[in-house]
Amino acid sequence: MNDFTSRTNAVTAAGDDAGSLRRKAVVRLVVLLLLALVLFGGVFGMKWFGNKMMVQYLENMPTPPATISATAVAQMVWDNRLEAIGTLVPVNGAELTTESGGIVQAIHVESGAQVSKGQLLVSLDSANEQGDLKRLRAQAELSELNRKRREQLFKLEAISKSDYDAAVAEANAAKAAVEAQAGRVAQKEIRAPFAGRLGIRKVNVGQYVAAGTPIVSLQSLDPIDVDFSLPEQYTGSVAPGFGVTVRIDAYPDRTFSGTVLAVEPRVDTATRNFGLRARLDNPDELLRPGQFGRVVLSLPGEQKVAAVPRTAISYNSYGTSVFVVQKMKPAADAAEAAPAAPPAQGPTTDLEVVQRFVHVGNSRGDFVAIVDGLQPGEQVATSGLLKLRNQQPVIVNNDNAPDAQLAPKPPQT
Repeated sequence: MNDFTSRTNAVTAAGDDAGSLRRKAVVRLVVLLLLALVLFGGVFGMKWFGNKMMVQYLENMPTPPATISATAVAQMVWDNRLEAIGTLVPVNGAELTTESGGIVQAIHVESGAQVSKGQLLVSLDSANEQGDLKRLRAQAELSELNRKRREQLFKLEAISKSDYDAAVAEANAAKAAVEAQAGRVAQKEIRAPFAGRLGIRKVNVGQYVAAGTPIVSLQSLDPIDVDFSLPEQYTGSVAPGFGVTVRIDAYPDRTFSGTVLAVEPRVDTATRNFGLRARLDNPDELLRPGQFGRVVLSLPGEQKVAAVPRTAISYNSYGTSVFVVQKMKPAADAAEAAPAAPPAQGPTTDLEVVQRFVHVGNSRGDFVAIVDGLQPGEQVATSGLLKLRNQQPVIVNNDNAPDAQLAPKPPQT
């Protein structure tokens, strides 16, 4: 009995030792887990705090100023005029053709010659037509003799009135046949319908040409007309007699003057423009039909405009704008304390630019008129627009500013 009790007590003591060991192992595991959580939590917390402070640091970092050139909005007085694109057209111009076919018998002028009205240019073979003309003239002469004889007989009352009328009709028909054949003979001769300068002939002697075949171009060059168009809102502002000047690319240093000859009374429904034609003197024949011309139409009076250089205008899909240079406004007190901003690097400035939308008008040389959005005297940026944004600090340096002119000329080489 005592041995059984002793063994029972030994087993109980061994079980208590095993339970104690398990509890200690669990406690150590929990402690290790807590230490790992504290360690990793501290690492991630420090990372989050560092990122937050970095973002605040960057947000409060002052924007470095951009160097630009600037100029004041100028109040200018411009002569009242309209600009348009025109095309030179001849007063008289035609592609000469032949009315009837035939073989080219003779060419009486050279390509590029100056010809007068009615001058013979090209002759076609007309032997057959000339023979028919002689035959018809002979028949007409015979018919006229018969008419005269019948007239005498009718006066003697030897024939009736109807016989005499038949003789008159026959003589008239013969004369008409002669005139018609003479017209066919004349078609074999191509003559200048007006005075002008010939182009390059397109036929040669001995060549057969069909009716309607182009022979040569004939253009009247002095004077010459220019056709151009204007928007419909100017219909009440223009009239015949107004002066125009034209520039063409072939002679960039010259201007050609003239006056408005006619104003189209109808507005084109497709373009909402109306046409005008002006006539220019061209004694040297420098202007040629078909050339492109820049037309300036002078109107009475003058206009006052606020103008800025073209380089100050920013054209975008969402509108036309400029960057106005102004003093920086003092910042409002922050609701919460922000991290201290880093010290500014480089030069400092108290100027900034503000983007402002404007409504532009006509242009003149290197300047553009501002209809709405700016006042004379305000400063606008004229270079470096691509690197600017709203409230961008700027430093104005006009050492290399663009030189805007009302009448710019290309540099001489």
